[in-house]
Amino acid sequence: MAGGERERGRGPDRTPGLRERLSQAVEVPFWGVAALALLIVLLALFLWSAKNRRQTHVRPEGLAAFTELLPSIAGATGGTLTDGNAVTVLQDEAFFDALLADVASARRSVHFETYVWWRGEVCRRLAEALAERARAGVEVRVLVDAIGGSDMEEELRRLLRDAGVRLVFFHPLELAHLADLNHRDHRKLAIVDGRVGYTFGHGVAEEWTPAGQGWRDTAVRVEGPLVASLQAVFVENWMEETGEVPAGEAIFPELGPVGEVRGHVAASSPQGRVSTVEVLHKLAIASAREEILIQNPYFLPDEDLQALLEDAARRGVAVSVMIPGREAADSAAVFHASHTHYDGLLAAGVRIFEYRPALLHQKVLVVDGLWSHVGSTNFDSRSFEINDEVSVGLLDREVAARLSEAFERDRRDCREVTREGWERSVRHRLLDRLAHLAHEQL
Repeated sequence: MAGGERERGRGPDRTPGLRERLSQAVEVPFWGVAALALLIVLLALFLWSAKNRRQTHVRPEGLAAFTELLPSIAGATGGTLTDGNAVTVLQDEAFFDALLADVASARRSVHFETYVWWRGEVCRRLAEALAERARAGVEVRVLVDAIGGSDMEEELRRLLRDAGVRLVFFHPLELAHLADLNHRDHRKLAIVDGRVGYTFGHGVAEEWTPAGQGWRDTAVRVEGPLVASLQAVFVENWMEETGEVPAGEAIFPELGPVGEVRGHVAASSPQGRVSTVEVLHKLAIASAREEILIQNPYFLPDEDLQALLEDAARRGVAVSVMIPGREAADSAAVFHASHTHYDGLLAAGVRIFEYRPALLHQKVLVVDGLWSHVGSTNFDSRSFEINDEVSVGLLDREVAARLSEAFERDRRDCREVTREGWERSVRHRLLDRLAHLAHEQL
């Protein structure tokens, strides 16, 4: 018995009681959970602040007619109206044919910038053309977005670099630069000898050729003083990524007039600043008097842009929007998110067409049969607020007519969405709403 009492008396010295064990068991996790909770709160505040950062809402009102306003539009978007340019509209694979011919004729420099470089025969053809010029002593610089170009074949990378091409990837995926992960280079440019320039919607991939899926796209080839502005846009991102400043007669030659087209360049790298391409779109739509034609694969206007389109239709402007149909859309999320805009647009009198044969990928805006906007810019928040973009505005009735005729041809392969026939199931509406929650990143 004494032994038993002795054991009971020694118990508290060797083993904590139940209450103490519970206290100790809770104490350590409590501080860990508290620290984790604090971290979550701080992260939530950061994300909330980033999403709700101070934004300038551009709502142009009471504007003059578009033709009178155009010099102001160019100036407000960081450009200058330049006379004396020659412009060729290139549809679909005709772009690659013209580009390859110009690259082959290069004598001093070739600059090429793109978001998409995937796989296919067209990738090899372009790489071989660039490599051949580099071996001939031409300065060749190629800037590819690190995410959009992640599928670029290693064999072609070696081909370019071994030939002397300066191949650089924009914002590579590195731990030290995670803050840049969402900032992508969506610009699409080519400049040859500083005298011929292109901007386009095409990616370098088989999808844009008849051998692939035949994605529908548009480019413009420019000669004249406007090429210097396109070159400056390329140099901007090249300097950011490499620290090198391309300069000299091979890059910026003196350019005289070669045609009758007036034009300006709009390039943006928003990252919290007012987007010049967003301002351009809003001013152009707000000042239209007769007609607005829009062709774009990613149509997700913000509230202000949607209101401007609806106001234009209500004041008698013929507004037509063409986007990919269900059969050809490359993103189910974008397809569904875009449907949240249909009700208001259709009610205001906007005509909506869904293109069916292939992905409609061109980024075209035509106003009043006079001014055309072509380039890399999608009609969504990602292009307006996050990506680096570039486009040209062209004041020329012939160019506008070419693009309007292409719109009309494409319309024959579309299904028009009418207000009377626009019906969606409950499931479809739910998918539309869910997809739209992420519209700023799509």
